[in-house]
Amino acid sequence: MAEDLLEIIRSCPGLHAAAEPQEGYERVNWRKSVPRAPRVRVRRHTCDCKAIVYELCQAGGLSFIRRFSRSGGKTLITESDWVRVPEAEHLWLKVLMGTAR
Repeated sequence: MAEDLLEIIRSCPGLHAAAEPQEGYERVNWRKSVPRAPRVRVRRHTCDCKAIVYELCQAGGLSFIRRFSRSGGKTLITESDWVRVPEAEHLWLKVLMGTAR
């Protein structure tokens, strides 16, 4: 197991969310992505080597997490609620650790 993890790190050094949610994880209210601002700044993102990719985004003084779920050649784009920056950064860490999904 540890050798498998080291191989993944060597082959793909990008940021990855926890593979599985932790027991008792918080459910994020994912909604269909709709354009709400003319420009969105991606502050952080996970590696696109996985089927699900997350982006921490900011626009109009608010922040949110965008999720790309790829399956069967299609991509579903959803977003968390738009909230104040500190709240979104806290949620971002929870998503990375698997305590929110």
